[in-house]
Amino acid sequence: MANLWRSYQTLMTKYPWSVQIVTAGSLVGVGDVISQQLIERRGLAHHNVGRTARMMSIGFFFVGPVIGSWYKVLDRIVVGGSKSDAMKKMLVDQLCFAPCFLGTFLCISGALNGLTVEENITKLKRLWPPVQIANFYFVPLQHRLAVVQIVAVAWNSYLTWKANKM
Repeated sequence: MANLWRSYQTLMTKYPWSVQIVTAGSLVGVGDVISQQLIERRGLAHHNVGRTARMMSIGFFFVGPVIGSWYKVLDRIVVGGSKSDAMKKMLVDQLCFAPCFLGTFLCISGALNGLTVEENITKLKRLWPPVQIANFYFVPLQHRLAVVQIVAVAWNSYLTWKANKM
């Protein structure tokens, strides 16, 4: 596991943008697999590979690039690494960026999966500021997207389950 982490960090140093995007897409895909296998209990024979591919494409083409870019902008807006700065970053993130991002994410996934407007509104109300405080305080910029995505695997599982619930 330590070797895997070192390899990841080496790649992150050489190709930060690409690695962040691949990480985001992969983890959104993992969220969908967890949703289908553990929450919905579909089993491998009934796993919807197309749905997982759609969710991964949202991760690759929307989640990774948008959040990766946002964290760079946010680091320029709120400069510093103190607890106070972490709180400011979390507030700016949650008050300015998260509503727009989640709304857009849910619209995209809803468009791809036929989600109702009511379900989208319910999801928009569920944000997770404590994770963001820790993320902005303890995690270096280049690893923030990965941290958010790891924590978001459960969130992604829930989103994909709700987005694909018949």
